[in-house]
Amino acid sequence: MTTSSIVVAGGCFWGVQSDMDKLNGVVETTVGYTGGSVENPTYEQVCTHATGHAEAVKVEYDTAILTLENVLKFFFTIHDPTQKDRQGFDVGDNYRSAIFVADEAQESEAKWVIEQLNTSGEYTKPIVTTIETLRAFWPAEEYHQKYFEKRSS
Repeated sequence: MTTSSIVVAGGCFWGVQSDMDKLNGVVETTVGYTGGSVENPTYEQVCTHATGHAEAVKVEYDTAILTLENVLKFFFTIHDPTQKDRQGFDVGDNYRSAIFVADEAQESEAKWVIEQLNTSGEYTKPIVTTIETLRAFWPAEEYHQKYFEKRSS
């Protein structure tokens, strides 16, 4: 099996992870932090809004089943990409809508998907999802991993 990965953020990482896990072809998801200035941040640090990090999900997917376009289009259906720095009651830069790209190919694909969605008429407001360079991804504390899955048993 050949896999690829992308890191996305769209509000509280618990919900994003839970939804991404339902997409056929997703092999693994990990919640964590990225996009900020503090190395190996904690949840408490990220919640202060002083680190610049987003709550994010690393999505590993089987490339025989999914393309990056498929993953990104699904990502846009599970949150409101027209809200800046918030999703529902979660407010702050750590809840921003973002795609963290590892290379130029991912950046190009992300821009193309956003352009497609902005011109599709699917949204009444412009998409504010940022495209940011993935510099580092720090997995969140264990109690955050598969949070909803752990709580439903």
